[in-house]
This record gives sequence, structure tokens and C-alpha cells, in this order.
Amino acid sequence: MSYPYQLKTFEEYKEAYQKSVDDPEGFWGDIAQHFYWRQPWNKVLNWNFTEPKAEWFAGGKLNITENCIDRHLETMGEQPAIIWEPNNPEDRVRVVTYNRLHKRVCQFAQVLKNNGVKKGDRVCIYMGMVPELAYAVLGCARIGAIHSVVFGGFSAQSIANRLEDAQAQYIVTADGAYRGDKVIPLKDVVDDALIGNKTVKKIIVYTRTRLPVSMLKGRDVWWEDEMEYAETQVEKEGVVSCPAEVMDAEDPLFILYTSGSTGKPKGVVHTCGGYMVYTAYTFVNVFQYQPGQIYFCTADIGWITGHSYILYGPLSVGATSLMFEGVPTWPDAGRFWDIVDKFKVNILYTAPTAIRSLMGFGLQPFDGKDLSSLKVLGTVGEPINEEAWHWYDEHVGKKRCPIVDTWWQTETAGIMISNLAGVTPSKPTFATLPLPGVQPVLVDENGNEVEGNNVSGNLCIKAPWPGILRTTYGDHERCRLNYFSTYPNLYFTGDGALRDETGFYRITGRVDDVLNVSGHRIGTAEVENAINMHAGVVESAVVGYPHTIKGQGIYAYVIFSGGSHDLELSKKDITATVSRIIGPIAKPDKIQFVKGLPKTRSGKIMRRILRKIAEGDLQNVGDITTLLDPAVVEDIKNGRL
Repeated sequence: MSYPYQLKTFEEYKEAYQKSVDDPEGFWGDIAQHFYWRQPWNKVLNWNFTEPKAEWFAGGKLNITENCIDRHLETMGEQPAIIWEPNNPEDRVRVVTYNRLHKRVCQFAQVLKNNGVKKGDRVCIYMGMVPELAYAVLGCARIGAIHSVVFGGFSAQSIANRLEDAQAQYIVTADGAYRGDKVIPLKDVVDDALIGNKTVKKIIVYTRTRLPVSMLKGRDVWWEDEMEYAETQVEKEGVVSCPAEVMDAEDPLFILYTSGSTGKPKGVVHTCGGYMVYTAYTFVNVFQYQPGQIYFCTADIGWITGHSYILYGPLSVGATSLMFEGVPTWPDAGRFWDIVDKFKVNILYTAPTAIRSLMGFGLQPFDGKDLSSLKVLGTVGEPINEEAWHWYDEHVGKKRCPIVDTWWQTETAGIMISNLAGVTPSKPTFATLPLPGVQPVLVDENGNEVEGNNVSGNLCIKAPWPGILRTTYGDHERCRLNYFSTYPNLYFTGDGALRDETGFYRITGRVDDVLNVSGHRIGTAEVENAINMHAGVVESAVVGYPHTIKGQGIYAYVIFSGGSHDLELSKKDITATVSRIIGPIAKPDKIQFVKGLPKTRSGKIMRRILRKIAEGDLQNVGDITTLLDPAVVEDIKNGRL
């Protein structure tokens, strides 16, 4: 099997890019022909920037699981679809062939139906990184239910907010999850999230850790019992069948919540047809995937990277995707290299945060590990710094593996700007060139396009691509305001970028009130709301600052009225509050108690001043004469941590 749309030379890339700009409908229509459609589309693209409204492959009918599983069975049924490496290296590895994946997805689709789930229903999935998570996601897609996966590190309050926003009636979870030397009590967290919930009807619970859990009669059912019963329904005389729901190309496939600049998470909606075509196309081209290769993405399926590049992208082209339950530093910092050696991994896709963390352990973890199978390395989640890029190149890739530095977002569904491994040029710390179909522009604060090279500005996209978000769930106006209202007729990414003398792009970080911590976006307002819920907090302001491991750390300035008792303990209490409300990922790295915050006369907090102080740039805080009380700036400088 080969991929007719895989670009093999820089010349082919340039030709494809030009065609994608000149004739986007012809370009994407040709690529979409290589998938299985129940009914062909009437029109490749209908697009309106002002609403905004995108329809890709309008009128086309398909089911994404038939493309990810069924169409591979005849020729590749016994090839591995998913290889699962458990948290504990002594535990049994599971190799899930495409035949086995088909059976398990059909079974779980039937389980969902048996429990009342119908097309269009929202199913919240809160699990660890086990193959059953993949079965749950694909089982939802099989019957047309809309899955909403919540990362297993989020708190009960975060889950409650997402359940309420999606009006989800069904939850799939596990008793617990392993993460390094920790056991996360997932079912207990779900139970806490359901206090006061009136919509959830059923919870399906998978047994992973054997933690004792509370099971409510009529609401909670065991995964294993349900699957056993469903097996008799889907398998007759050795033939497995669970009909795939015929979906319109524009029917919603999933909701994935992402942080915004307000405190309320927003549910990004992706649909069936365009998402499938875009993730498959980008996967094959960026990583230059060859049939039979072992591809290892270290992300969690709770994030968009896991959706697009552990499950849907690789499976839609018949790839073998390695899924890892653990963490890179447990039981020791050689875990990734053990996995590469053990499975002869060909492509490794991980985060700069993980690379920087592993750098701190030196070279000893590489001892005795054979990394010669590696052919392509990739990074995702945030811009990679030069030191980490060179360490990755030298010690992991042995200077013979191209590194693809991928820039994209939850909202874009797939990779937007990246070199193609070994095909287009690379440059340390630069995402380099846009993929075919992606038209980036840089604009100044007033929305004027910044033309030419050696320039910088706010990064926007001026034409739709098949993976563009369709809406934010239940609130289309929020989608319009967030992404399409800042600059007319442009999608605003929220990131700044520079374009060098050769036209390569380098992402310089967020320009809105969103932090990028360990490759995950966290809204400053979300963290501030959580801090402000602590009884002793009057007001707070949160900014990002450079962090050697995470890329960006969280620096909180807090006006505290909790008296003069142990202030260090109060900081720990505030941290615990944030962890409980959002999750440990959002805990502030530094908390500075202050007497006041730099505000304008209209009451707006001047975060640019706080950002400069957090970064240690005390001389360049800018004009403070417009502040209500300029003296607070000196106080904050003097108390900087």
C-alpha cells in the first residue's frame, strides 16, 4: 500500500502548495477521493467568513470508523493497529490488530446502544491511556454519538463544567488510572463531579486498578459485563458486525474543550469528513509515514494531539500507532528509549517539555538502548528552544533523523505549519513552511498585512482548510468573537510569529491572555477565577514567565486578606484550591502576595507590566503614568520572587 497524496520532493511540495492556493476545491477533492464514502459530496467547500460557516464535502456521507478500521480488514486485518505499552514495564504489552480493533469497537458501539446512546448524544470519556479508551472513542464515532474526552488529570469541577456545557447524558470512565508511581481515582473524581448533576443517566466503568469504587444501581454498569453481553450480539458464527451509522460529512464527530481568555472552557467542535481528510493527509506527509512503520506519539488522547495523531490520523491510513500509559521519567528517565528499543520505533512525536525534562537527567539513561530504528523525530505543543532541538537531534536522532517542528492547535484539527520530514528544509526552532491548503499571514495590531520577509506580527490564516473548527459547542457567537472578529476575513490564531529572510515561520508564543504550560493552553482568567475562590484572596492576576522545563510557568500576583498567619502555608492552600478546581496542571509555580495591582483608571489590570516583572525585566515595564496608583509597581518589583 502506498499513499498517492504523499509528497516526496521539495518540488512536489511547491507544486501541491500552489495548486492548493489556486484551486483549493480541486486540490482537496482529489485527496478526499482516496477515502471510503457511502455517498459522494455535492460540493467540496461552502465558506462564509462573517458567520463564520464552513462546509467541507457538503452532502457527502461516510462513517470515519469504516475508514479507520473496516476498509483495512481485507488486506491488513492481522497487522497491528495499536500497540499498547502499560505504565508498569513488567505488565503485559497488548498488540491490537485491525481485526481485534474492529471486534472491540463493534462490541463497545453495541454497549453504547444497549445503554440508550443514540446518534448526536454527547458521551464524556474520562479514562487513562488504555486501549479501551480507543475503543470508547471509536465506538462513539461508530454510532454517531459525539465524544468529549476529558484529560485524566482534570479535577471534578472541570469535569462538572464540561458535562454541563455539553449536556452529556453518558460517561465512560475507569475505576482508576496509573500514571508513573501514582494511582488516579477516576471514578471517585467522576462521582464528585456529579454532585448536583441532573443530566447524566449512565456511567460505564472499566476495571484497571482495582480501586474500590461506589457503583449506583440503575446508573453505573461495569464495562466487562456489558462487553460480554454485547459480544453475543455482534458476533454470529465468527462474523463480527455492528452497522456503522451513516454520517453527513458535516455531522459533529467530537467536542474537545480548550482554555480561552475567559474563565469558561470552550468546546471546540470538529466534524466527520473534513477532519478525517485533513488528519490523514497531514499525518502521511509531515511524518513521511511508510506502511509497516511503528509510530509512537507520546501524547494523551485527552488532548487534540492524541485524537488526531494517535487515533484518527494514523488509523485512517492503516498505520501502527504505539500508545503509552505511563510517563517519560518512570520508573526511570530511560523509559522512552526503552520503548523505542523494545518496539523498534521508527517515528517519535513528543513535546519540548518532555525533551527538556529528560535533558536534565544527562546521557546515562541512553546506555544500552538501541535507537537505530528511528527515522523521524517530531515535536508538538509549543515552540522548541534551540538547546532542546540540538539535544534531541544529537542524542536521540544521532544527527540522521529529520525533526519536524509542528505548529497547530485544538481548533485547527491537524498540523498547519511544519517541515515535511526529509522532504522540505528544516531550521532549528522554526516550524518553517505551511502545509498545502494553509495560507498564513502576519498582521499588525490594526489588522494590516505585514508583507515581505524578516518581519513579525500576529499569525492569522486567510483561507479555510478542511480541519477548521466549525463552532464552539452551544455558543456559535463565542466562536465568531474568539477567532473571526479580531481581524476581518481572517482566522486569528492568538499566536505571534516571525517570518525570516527565506519565508520560514517561527512561532513566538501567545499574544492573548492564554498561557502555554507544558504544551497545554491554560486561560489566565480560568486560573484567576480559581485563585479568587480561596477564602483569603481579594483579587489576583496571573501571567506567564519563562520556565526551563515547562516553557512557560504560571506567576500569580495575589492580594491577600487572610491575616498574618503562615503565609507560606496560605500559598500552599491557594495552590491546592487551583488544583481542586481545575487540576494539577494549572497550579501556579510562583505566588507573590502584593498590596495592589497595576490598574488603569477604568479598572483594567495592566498585565504587560506584571509580565515584565515576572520575567525579571524590571527596567522596561513601560509607561506607568496612566495607572490609578503608579506606586504599586515599585512595591511589586521589590517583592518579586
